[in-house]
Amino acid sequence: MAASDRINWLGLQTLARREILRFLNVWTQTLAAPLVTGGLFPVIFSIAIGPQRGEVMGVPFTTFIAPGILMMTVIQNAFANTSSSLVISKVQGNIVDTLMPPLSAGELVLGYLAGGIARGAIVALCLALALWLALGIVPAHPLAALAFVLLGAAFLSALGLLAGIYANKFDQMAAITNFIVTPLAFLSGTFYSVESLPPGLYQVTHLNPVFYLIDGARWGMIGVSDSHPALGFAVAFSATLAVCLLAWAMFRRGYRLKA
Repeated sequence: MAASDRINWLGLQTLARREILRFLNVWTQTLAAPLVTGGLFPVIFSIAIGPQRGEVMGVPFTTFIAPGILMMTVIQNAFANTSSSLVISKVQGNIVDTLMPPLSAGELVLGYLAGGIARGAIVALCLALALWLALGIVPAHPLAALAFVLLGAAFLSALGLLAGIYANKFDQMAAITNFIVTPLAFLSGTFYSVESLPPGLYQVTHLNPVFYLIDGARWGMIGVSDSHPALGFAVAFSATLAVCLLAWAMFRRGYRLKA
């Protein structure tokens, strides 16, 4: 029997559809609210800093930070989608409804990832449209921008699976979000060029996969970056693959999911 014949396509499709409908049913919370928050950042920085802020890497400051804000919003929402889905199921005690159907560990990972990637992609599309209307930003390398957005959504969706599997309570998830995910997003060159950092922090930043996601999105959107886009894609893809494999192993073992 071929490998494709052993895939439960109906179950995978059902899980993916459930995860997508889950955030669409509360779109004001999962889509509208992040878009408003992401849109406020350029406005606040423009008002607070004003025209006296010089160019960064040859582009206006507001234009420079726009792709980073877009990617930061994407990854935060992708993480929230998978992590909250798992934690809510565990707290409510209905995680068994997901584990009992004949779905393999790989199918569970893909099904959950589909929801996180879809939410991240929708947020990215809406923000990109807003940036075009407000700042006139047209993607310099649209395919590269799309690739980094999807890769970023996949990476944080998989990271959200790890957090959701580990956390048994909402306060544990809040701690992971506040002390791991938020610093990873904000300290990754979202609002500044890493070339301005002192040597020690510069080296640490280059160990953060989120830096390469934000830097790659910036190159795709406005054509400037701190590192080579090919290197950034390779690092981000490797990190995503590693996190997905770890999530697969946890699902396969039933780690913190089965009694």
